[in-house]
Amino acid sequence: MEQQNEHTVRSYEEELSLLNNKIAKMGGLAEKVLGQSFEALDRRDPDLAANTIGEDEEIDQLQREIEEQAVIMIARRQPMAYDLRQIMAALRISTDLERIGDLGKNIAKRAVAVVTEQQPKQLMLGLKHMGELSLSQLKDVLDAFIERDAERALNVWYKDEEIDSMYNSLFRELLTYMMEDPRNIGLCTHLLFGAKNIERVGDHATNIAETVYYLVHGRPITDQRPKGDTTSSTAYTSLRSSTF
Repeated sequence: MEQQNEHTVRSYEEELSLLNNKIAKMGGLAEKVLGQSFEALDRRDPDLAANTIGEDEEIDQLQREIEEQAVIMIARRQPMAYDLRQIMAALRISTDLERIGDLGKNIAKRAVAVVTEQQPKQLMLGLKHMGELSLSQLKDVLDAFIERDAERALNVWYKDEEIDSMYNSLFRELLTYMMEDPRNIGLCTHLLFGAKNIERVGDHATNIAETVYYLVHGRPITDQRPKGDTTSSTAYTSLRSSTF
């Protein structure tokens, strides 16, 4: 009987390890798709963009596998407390990573759309810097999950406001370019959507940070979530000033 219990525990730990490995693999792919999409946009490389778009399918497949395994583990093992939190954390993180993969794919599509456009250097530098920051946040929060490091996750959570601030600044610049010359509207619209996708990556990294914190401590972060996206009011004010 004791040997059977030991076997059951060992088998359960192996299942958890497999689940964590799939999250790590999914995270690595999300980082790759995101990094390549930024590079494709910066270099205006349609071939790299096309390859990046195709790689998102592997992320989707991993999410499906994680969901299936999690459901089976809950049904068979009926886990409690920390064990249940581990499975639920994997489910939640896989959802955020799948969305990050989609956002990376969308950025790559923007790279294809603007490949023949002349892009203002200053705008591209701002977009590149924003992308680098969001990618760094993603790497940090995935490391926090692997290491079960709640403090590192909390640092990522607080830094989301930096990405929002950069997005606000870039949004205003793009809006100015469009208002100054209608010929810039097509390009700037694509860059604006690209920037918004990057900002959303930051939001999903923040979601993962909250999940890691809850996984470790068994309680949510109690501080108010940092959020600095003011683009709605910026757009409204700019449109009013240009119309009246």
